[in-house]
Amino acid sequence: MSENPTGTRPSVVVLGGGYGGHKVAKLLDDVADVTLVDPSDAFVHNLAAWRALVEPEWLDRIFLPYRRLLEHGRFLRDSAVAVDGRRVTLASGTTLEPDYLVLATGSAYAFPAKIDTPDADAAKAQVRAAHDALREAGRVLLVGAGPVGLELAGEIKAAFPGKHVTLADVSDDILPGPFEPSLRDELRRQLAEIGVELKLGSALRELPAAEPATVAPIAIATESGDKLVADMWFRCFGVRLRTGYLRGELAGALDERGYVQVDELLRVRGQERVFAIGDIADADRDMAGLAARQGELLAANLRAIITGEGEPVPYERQPAVIVVPLGPEGGAGQLPGQGVVGADAAAEIKGRDMLATYASAAFDVPDKTA
Repeated sequence: MSENPTGTRPSVVVLGGGYGGHKVAKLLDDVADVTLVDPSDAFVHNLAAWRALVEPEWLDRIFLPYRRLLEHGRFLRDSAVAVDGRRVTLASGTTLEPDYLVLATGSAYAFPAKIDTPDADAAKAQVRAAHDALREAGRVLLVGAGPVGLELAGEIKAAFPGKHVTLADVSDDILPGPFEPSLRDELRRQLAEIGVELKLGSALRELPAAEPATVAPIAIATESGDKLVADMWFRCFGVRLRTGYLRGELAGALDERGYVQVDELLRVRGQERVFAIGDIADADRDMAGLAARQGELLAANLRAIITGEGEPVPYERQPAVIVVPLGPEGGAGQLPGQGVVGADAAAEIKGRDMLATYASAAFDVPDKTA
């Protein structure tokens, strides 16, 4: 069947309700007929997923129902299976052909960094089960020393100081990316201070056979011969872009890495009214904050086009910026114009609240099902 938003306002379909997509939908709700499509019933504030793992009372703060996002628009719990130009076919069989289409389907990542279980109640149960397993484990292995592994190590040691945490990575150092060496130095210093063991510079001969986030005896080795023993492990690497639904010219807009190529206005290459933001776009690095920034800019540009007030503004790639909490009171970061900052700044900016208050601000519409 075919469905299209009705009314005199232009229609906007946003595929994906993550950090960028829900921004676009929310900020255009008053000037366009907005349809937000996502397979989950709630936005998950994944930046605080590690905190919820060690403190399950955080779960209600990170699962934010989409029904509370839009006052005028609609939310469809569905997923795109084929998108060619502006024609969208959903898994339910519904087709949409809006005036403007925003691709914001993001990426998948291993649990608990991203919680992809589409039902919020089932997802919360999954996190609680992992929490119970973590409480039981005495030794925890984290494979991957990027931001995910570092933050998870910090959360575990902050909540359970007596647990032995090993952080392993094939790279010679922690935190790959365009960051100052002094940032890595400070993070390594704090990791040593809280007792996190680093095993860097050698690949694992194999990943543990046990399922991640479950209790099971683990004994593996690195290529250099180091033995790694643990009671549970977490996978902290491996981003997968969600672009498998693209067809025709849109599929042809993917670059050699699999990212959607966009111009300075975040339009998909060769398209006038199809846009891509967040992790799937080649506009910038894959970071939640940058996805949100792109969503805000795109919403402002579409508003300008729709209302005829103002001109679209190009997106500018952002300088290197990151804040890596190590628990509520630890961590470090690199900020534009400030350089490397330490634990106090990391805790104030992100560590204590994990940006949960900021994330929840958009979900302020009274519950339509109440």
